[in-house]
Amino acid sequence: MVMSETSASLHTVAALPTERPPGCPFDPPAELIDARRHGPISRYTHPGGKPGWLITGYDAVRSVLADPRFSSRKDLLNVVDFELPPAPPGEFLLMDEPQHGRYRKPLVGKFTARRMRLLTERIEQITTTCLDAMEAAGPPSDLVTAFAKPIPTIVICELLGVPYEDRDSFQEQIDTFMNGETNDEDLLAAYTATQEYLARLVAAKRAHPTDDVLSELTDGDLTDEELQGIALILLAAGFDTTANMLSLGAFALLRNPAQLAALRADPSLTDQAVEELLRYLSVAKSFMRTALVDVEVGGRLIEAGTTVVLSYNTANRDPERFADPHALDLRRAAGGHLAFGHGIHLCLGQQLARVEMRVAFSALLSRFPTLRLAVPAEEVAVRPEAADIHGVKRLPVTWDA
Repeated sequence: MVMSETSASLHTVAALPTERPPGCPFDPPAELIDARRHGPISRYTHPGGKPGWLITGYDAVRSVLADPRFSSRKDLLNVVDFELPPAPPGEFLLMDEPQHGRYRKPLVGKFTARRMRLLTERIEQITTTCLDAMEAAGPPSDLVTAFAKPIPTIVICELLGVPYEDRDSFQEQIDTFMNGETNDEDLLAAYTATQEYLARLVAAKRAHPTDDVLSELTDGDLTDEELQGIALILLAAGFDTTANMLSLGAFALLRNPAQLAALRADPSLTDQAVEELLRYLSVAKSFMRTALVDVEVGGRLIEAGTTVVLSYNTANRDPERFADPHALDLRRAAGGHLAFGHGIHLCLGQQLARVEMRVAFSALLSRFPTLRLAVPAEEVAVRPEAADIHGVKRLPVTWDA
């Protein structure tokens, strides 16, 4: 039954919260948790003034992600008083079918679980090299720059064929437009520089293909501009999300010594631990969808043309889906979480991220059995909520050398 605003209480969220508790940035902001307590869906006004909805319940978020009556198209987002442009060619996260499928389909076979498992040995080598350098430099160390960033950066760059000498500058540009703190002028400059670099890279792959995903894609009917967009999505997502899962995940383990001890004592828990950290942290916090027609969600009528915000981090903390959801429990069966989304936009690189996390966490904990924070937890610098991906800026750690 669709409820009217007068027949049932209707919670309203005035604005998305901008802060998390210091020293424990793992929980969603308190206002979002409170909204979920009031029900799976709340009234919300977008920053541009347009009315919308905030969806915080697990079942409701999952249903919207699977419902073709909700659109991912950038140009249909009804959040400001002016029309937004369509997504650039190739940037399929902000597209619906059939355009989305045109770009995603050639990639699916390149990111299967089997193909990603075959990369395990190379990921182990990369991880070992990073930890060797970290150990040689001695404590203290910033786990973000020594461990969390270089591992996924090298992996995704090798997959796509980014030359080794270009990786540092490319990582810096991606950092600039993903960190949530860059001003508009610098943001545009970083985006432009990245697009110019990708244009040169695509041209080089067409002229001289090598053994990588981007070269393989040049064999199809995709234009250079489309290949640039696809490369941008894969590089940014493949680097930033996993880097923040590795750093924030390490922070969460260090803040939960009983869970860390359990994982050290029983490495067979690693797969479960990875899934639980994905659920618990939900670094990709939220996405938006726009109703193409009138749709009922969580007992509320979402009118056609209305844009909803899907809160992944509260959906993954929904007590109706996960018992004691705010506890980190590495023995939990956390399957079914929405950390990678759901539906046609289910994260293409989810299996790669899992392999990287399994390898990296296992190696880190084995190499440094006395690893601990080098500063009080409250002093760990956290990314602003404005960043698309949640994480920490720096994670100072030390160990008994």
